[in-house]
Amino acid sequence: MGDCPPITRRLLLGRLASGTGIVGTFLLPLWSDRALAAAVASKRTIPAPDPRGSPRTSIPLVMLDPGHGGKDPGAIGISGTYEKQVALSAAFELKRQLEAAGRYRVAMTRTRDAFIPLDERVAKAQAHGAALFVSMHADALSDHSIRGASVYTLADTASDAQTAALARRENSADRFAGAGLDASPEVARILASLVRRETRVGSSRLARNMVGSLDQDLPMLPNPARHAGFVVLRAADIPSVLVEMGFMSNPADEAQLRRPQHRARVAEAMKHAVDAYFAGTAHLTEVDRAEWMAG
Repeated sequence: MGDCPPITRRLLLGRLASGTGIVGTFLLPLWSDRALAAAVASKRTIPAPDPRGSPRTSIPLVMLDPGHGGKDPGAIGISGTYEKQVALSAAFELKRQLEAAGRYRVAMTRTRDAFIPLDERVAKAQAHGAALFVSMHADALSDHSIRGASVYTLADTASDAQTAALARRENSADRFAGAGLDASPEVARILASLVRRETRVGSSRLARNMVGSLDQDLPMLPNPARHAGFVVLRAADIPSVLVEMGFMSNPADEAQLRRPQHRARVAEAMKHAVDAYFAGTAHLTEVDRAEWMAG
């Protein structure tokens, strides 16, 4: 075997949170190449569910972030509905649907009517090792005729004036925490610099899945995939989106979001988007393996 020339192979070294693969090129002896090929061929992309029903730590964790809470009510609807209540109820429904699938673990930044500063929401996702972060809202606009769902990702500049105003409103939630917790401009710049390119790629892919799924049978804003500098989306290594399920300032949206049946429809669409995201990630992994096997 020592007389056989080495074989050039591309080896997948790891995968970033966005699904981007880190690949190296190696010269392998024939016996090593065959052993590695056998190992790769037998490796599973996604662990099988535990037959006893208990979650495995290798199953991806989705962090749900119900917006606002406690002394921060968020938007208040025409008939007095609080955004914080709608967001929490919808998050519980999405958690139920995701866990019922048996493919995910789910955690929430809050499970009761409590105020959580924006940076703590991000920190919770990091501490749990979340694979995805989904922030759920139902905000308000000055134009009460505007309605429909929309999905937002992080960017240094806003995609439009309406989204810029929305980001300012969401980012101002920390005013309820008191002046002592306000981030300095320098800290804000550091946070922004931590957002890696691969995380943005994953966030954009998740946002496309969300828009495509929500758009099946729910009212949507024109150009529903938007971006701005949302503080709560600044996890450096976790693909993150903020979903506006509708606007409390619109009577029709508010009325629908008050109904459990409608919130269940919204949650179902969001679950399909999460399914599509992880299916896409698994596909990318298989492509990397196929490329490795092909040399």
